[in-house]
Amino acid sequence: MTALTLSTAAAPGLRADAIVIGVAKGTKGPVLAPGAEAVDKAYDGKLAGVLETLGASGAEGELTKLPAPAGFKAPIVVAVGLGAEPDAKSGDEGYGAEALRKAAGVAARALAGSKKAAFALPVDSPGAVGAIGEGILLGSYSFDVYKENGNGAKAKNGKAPLAEAALLGAKPRDAAHKGAVARAVAVTEELNRARDLINTPPNDLTPAIFAGIAQTAAKEHGIKVQVLDDKALTKGGYGGILGVGGGSAATPRLVKLAYSHPKADKHLAFVGKGITYDSGGISLKPAGHNETMKCDMSGAAAVFAAVVAAARLGLEVNVTGWLALAENMPSGSAVRPGDVLRMFSGKTVEVLNTDAEGRLVLADALWAASQEKPDAIVDVATLTGAMMLALGSRTFGVMANDEAFRSAVHEAAEEVGEPAWPMPLPEHLRKGMDSQVADIANMGERMGGGLVAGLFLREFVGEGITWAHLDIAGPAFNEGGPFGYTPKGGTGSAVRTLVRLAELTAAGDLG
Repeated sequence: MTALTLSTAAAPGLRADAIVIGVAKGTKGPVLAPGAEAVDKAYDGKLAGVLETLGASGAEGELTKLPAPAGFKAPIVVAVGLGAEPDAKSGDEGYGAEALRKAAGVAARALAGSKKAAFALPVDSPGAVGAIGEGILLGSYSFDVYKENGNGAKAKNGKAPLAEAALLGAKPRDAAHKGAVARAVAVTEELNRARDLINTPPNDLTPAIFAGIAQTAAKEHGIKVQVLDDKALTKGGYGGILGVGGGSAATPRLVKLAYSHPKADKHLAFVGKGITYDSGGISLKPAGHNETMKCDMSGAAAVFAAVVAAARLGLEVNVTGWLALAENMPSGSAVRPGDVLRMFSGKTVEVLNTDAEGRLVLADALWAASQEKPDAIVDVATLTGAMMLALGSRTFGVMANDEAFRSAVHEAAEEVGEPAWPMPLPEHLRKGMDSQVADIANMGERMGGGLVAGLFLREFVGEGITWAHLDIAGPAFNEGGPFGYTPKGGTGSAVRTLVRLAELTAAGDLG
């Protein structure tokens, strides 16, 4: 990953490949953001005008490169858009964390192949320092493991990520600034690990391999880990996970990761859907819908990353992660439409569609998590195409059995820059899952399918336990071009939301 440093050096004398400044969209043209003063002075105070002449407006995601002024040791200046200029009359106190995060990400990605860049963006608070650090580390991410030749050399057309980023104006000896950078590094390293897992081809990430990766990380960070293989799952009666994984030669796993703090008095449980490849099973997906199904384990990747990040941050809260891992394949041993599965909870489920498999593995994991009676459970899953139809490709849905908790999760997501939207659980949709032969069916009404899935999951949450469900089907995998600090491919959606929920719980600010 890119190395982050804090520097009080002046931009003109700093040896770097580029100086990054911020430019905002003002009412009368581009406006330079705080941090760019020394660069502007070298342009005789005319830098904003020069940028406007070059077509810059300060819009979010915009990037303009121009030669550095005489006397600078860096050869170029990179002006990156921050969006609308803060309006003091409206109560805006400065540039928001997400604007800084996105701008830093755009610049870091554009500077791939560079050894060092100096970021002269607004750093008026530790929060700003952390946001810029996160943006740089997330924006510079690349997944090129499979683009290396047999000798391990990088592909000729590939560019290494930006090697070092210096945050100008940040204070190297300030505890709050150093803490903000340390947090940014811990969270983004784990988030990028989740991205790596999501991007890994399914032939190299079976449930057993994923479980092994989790075991290695747990050992490194002092996290207790338990892995149930297919034999243990059979003995324990985990019918949902076994049913989904029964069609594959790669047998399923249930992984429990438990981080504990000696002073903690609150316990959060995170549950992640980990379908390492989803063919749809016997209800086979049509051509054109299979190619990205390696990403169907994004929920488990997010939970894994969040638990490790909580451990690295030493948060005063107990966090348990449950990874429900299986590969959904068609074969002679695969679960069939019409089969009835007996779940870990004892309930029976009539399987009407084997491509509605995520809710089956989650049901077993939710019930397992419930047995420990945590203060709250949050599950994360690429669960339904219906949620994508409702909210698009950049926003995840939030459902819950408690309105206050749903609001708290939504607010936490928005705070860290992950677009989310609260969704209802209409009781009338529950009837559509009534089954003549089992306690419940795994399908209900087609309209409102994302909400139906949430209602199904609710059936497997222990009585009296606060629970929320994050359907990240849209933002988990970016099939379009990169934007902000978001790359093409796996995004690590929901990691930062889960970490923030753990931080709020540790601080006593979440219920």
